[in-house]
Amino acid sequence: MEGSVFTPSLEGMKHIKSPEGEMLTKPFLDVCKLILPVLDKFGSAMSLVKSDVGGNISRLEKKYETDPAKYNHLYSMVKEEVDCKTATDSSSCTNGLLWLTRAMDFLVELFRNLLAHPDWTMTESCTDSYGKTLKKFHGWIASSAFTVALKLAPDRKKFMEVIAGTGDVNADMEKFCSTFPPFLEENHKYLAKCLYDMKAME
Repeated sequence: MEGSVFTPSLEGMKHIKSPEGEMLTKPFLDVCKLILPVLDKFGSAMSLVKSDVGGNISRLEKKYETDPAKYNHLYSMVKEEVDCKTATDSSSCTNGLLWLTRAMDFLVELFRNLLAHPDWTMTESCTDSYGKTLKKFHGWIASSAFTVALKLAPDRKKFMEVIAGTGDVNADMEKFCSTFPPFLEENHKYLAKCLYDMKAME
């Protein structure tokens, strides 16, 4: 593997926005997809996150593929659902984007923990990031399942070796944690505004 496991996603981030500064659907989803190999290295500890992320990516991709020109901008499918008043449906693309962004928040927080707390075990890093991000949105059942799964996190040293490849994994992880969050923040702001507007229209 050339570079670290983060190299492809860091490359992909350069293309997420159009020259006009619009978030683009395919490049954003591609970057999220490029994170999936990192999740594979966690083994069963991340199986719930991986299936959740994978499911939301394919939901958004399917919609995009029905009309790539129409849905070239990431928020076009959200706007359409807001106009049709279907954005809050559990199977909506709006909901898919929200949960995909939340899952990415969790991963960013996890990588930040790995950088900031070299003495923490993998389970400690995972549990702390879960508590700061996804946990507040999960019901009791999902939360319990997650907590059990995170106890299966691999040995930290082995994990870091596997994801390092030929690159400087800490530098790449740091770059990932500084470059990706502004895109996620933009998603959250747009989604919050849309849902606020929808409530105002009711």
